[in-house]
Amino acid sequence: MRPRKTAAEDRLPKPKRADLKEIEGACVCGEIVVAVVYPAFWAWHDHSKATRRAHGAAYATFIGAYKSRVRIAKGEQFLSRFLNKTTGTTRSFCARCGTQVLYERPHAPRWINIPRALFDTRTGREPRYHVGLDESVEWEYRGEAVKPLKGYPGVMIERPRKKKPIEPPDGF
Repeated sequence: MRPRKTAAEDRLPKPKRADLKEIEGACVCGEIVVAVVYPAFWAWHDHSKATRRAHGAAYATFIGAYKSRVRIAKGEQFLSRFLNKTTGTTRSFCARCGTQVLYERPHAPRWINIPRALFDTRTGREPRYHVGLDESVEWEYRGEAVKPLKGYPGVMIERPRKKKPIEPPDGF
C-alpha cells in the first residue's frame, strides 16, 4: 500500500516556459506575432455591439488564456491600445494594418483574449460559447439553407423564405 500524498506533494510543479508548446498568430500585415501556450483555455463567439463594430463583422470568435501564457513574439512597437472608458475594456491592435490583436476586460484582469482568426493552426479549443446573443443582429447568418450561385464559383446564396400571406386587419 502506497502512503497517501500530502496536499503539497499532490500539486504539480508549474512547467517552465521552455517545456510548453506555443502556437503563433499574426496580424494581417505580419508585423505583430502573438504567441499563446497551447492549448488555449477557452474559445467563444462574441455577438456584442462593441465587438461587431471593432471587427466590422456580425460577430468575432476569440480564444482566451492567462496573461502569463501569452506574449508578443514580434512587433510590440506596432501595438496600439484603445481603452473604452465606458466599459473599461481595452482592445489592442496593429498600428500598421488595424488588425485587433488583444482584448482585455476589467472583470477578468488575469485573462487575455485573442481573435481566433489570427491563428492558422489549431488552438486546442472549439468555440462552444456565445456572448452577447441578445445584441446579435437579424442579418447574421444562422445556418440557413444555402446553395451555390450559378456562374459565381465559391459564392453561396440563401434560399428565399416562403412569405406568409398578409392577413387583412380586423374589420375588412
